Amino acid sequence: MVRVSSEQSDNPNSDGDRTPDRRSPRDTPQGRDFADFLMGSAPLPTESAAPLPGEQESLLEQPADTDGVPDTRILPDIPEVTTEDADGNGIPDNEEEIRDRAEVIGTSMRWFSGWCLRFLVIAAAATVLWIGSAKLWAGILPIILSIIVCTVLWPVVNTLRRWRFPNALAVLTSLLVFFSVIAGVIAAIAPSVVDQTGELVDKGTEGVEKIQNWVAGPPLNLQNDQIDNAIDQATSWLQNRTDQITQTAVAGVSAVTSAVVTLVVVLVLTFFFLKDGEKFLPMVRRVTGRRVGWHITEALTRCWNTLGGFIRTQALVSFIDAFFIGLGLLILGVPLAGPLAIITFFGGFIPIVGAFSAGALSVLVALVGKDFTTALIVLLIVIAVQQLEGNVLSPLLQSRAMNLHPVVVLLSVTVGGGLWGIIGAFLAVPVAAMIAEILRYIGDLTDLSTGEKTAEEIHFATESGEKGAERNVDAARRWREWRDSRKKVSAGRPGQGSETDTGAENDTEDAPR
Repeated sequence: MVRVSSEQSDNPNSDGDRTPDRRSPRDTPQGRDFADFLMGSAPLPTESAAPLPGEQESLLEQPADTDGVPDTRILPDIPEVTTEDADGNGIPDNEEEIRDRAEVIGTSMRWFSGWCLRFLVIAAAATVLWIGSAKLWAGILPIILSIIVCTVLWPVVNTLRRWRFPNALAVLTSLLVFFSVIAGVIAAIAPSVVDQTGELVDKGTEGVEKIQNWVAGPPLNLQNDQIDNAIDQATSWLQNRTDQITQTAVAGVSAVTSAVVTLVVVLVLTFFFLKDGEKFLPMVRRVTGRRVGWHITEALTRCWNTLGGFIRTQALVSFIDAFFIGLGLLILGVPLAGPLAIITFFGGFIPIVGAFSAGALSVLVALVGKDFTTALIVLLIVIAVQQLEGNVLSPLLQSRAMNLHPVVVLLSVTVGGGLWGIIGAFLAVPVAAMIAEILRYIGDLTDLSTGEKTAEEIHFATESGEKGAERNVDAARRWREWRDSRKKVSAGRPGQGSETDTGAENDTEDAPR
């Protein structure tokens, strides 16, 4: 038996009289806890349990403190209730409260349904963004292309600014240097093209005659009349489709006109982006506030660095393609080897179609300028270089430059090309890299909040990112302090649990932000 003594009462009117407790066992605190436990309405604390058999009636004989008089009651020894006693499965309870299965399942379902709702909201926003971008693609494309050009010219602009050039003059000089390089390349290949064009035309005529002689001999053994009939049929087929050819030509002229307009818009946007681009991030911080602006500045700077890495990597890959294909053409003695190598370099910036067109042109020139065997060798060289570049070199270099797995690079190009064609294939890799960079930054902030990483272990691109990280760490520390204080308050409330109290978990209105 355990004797529990209460403190002396401060009531001056108390005369120490005792009255017997006439309440039933269920009306006592121990009886209520035991009855609630049996009915499953509340967990039974380890401090209270069922009385031993035969001792239930002894509770009726204990004096009750009905009028504030101190008393000394004799309570029975209470055996500790474990999961083995309650459930009969022989597993100790480890002195933890028993939670109802419905409560556990309900909590899990609320968590799952909340994340499903968030996913639906994100999917709806992505759908709206998809439709809106399709409607505004004519205005979005020049912006994207101008940003890509800015990544190429930005180092030149910074160098000129360090040389005390005014801002606008530095931008104009960079644009002039850019177009001067392009004009110089064209001027370098123009003489060789002009000199060898006449020779190629003559060899092309000879090639057509060779083809006619080849089809006239074995194994085809075609007669001149049959060849003339085939030519006449091809001519009549073209004449019957004059309208379609005209429509295609008009569409081509329209596409060329649209491309010229887009090029002009890209040049204007590039000028202003290079001139006033440094004012963009401070404006974002003023609009969104410092706390959000710090994170936006860090995320956009990381995306900018990723895009610049993509352009440099693509230039390296295109140079390797042009070098090996041009070297093969030069060894085989194919005419216009230099111009074809330059065309291959610029074609490397246009995924799929650019490399294919440059390779086809090289094979055609080899066929006309040399012979069928040389053209076949050139075809094998082009296929080998493009396969090496597309399946090994490009994914490897781009994955290192943009911290992406080669499989992600290949899948991005495939999906982007299937959805948006050539432009999609060209922009798929940098877009995937920027998305991965944003997710990586969110992961860094999460690691800071959970304490898995410190700010010194993360490489930040800007000072704003470091300030945002410090703010994030401080907010996480204050939130943990608030959570611990809430747990202590919940533990001190009578009749409520410490960590399983639903009200304490949901009461987050005064949580630190």
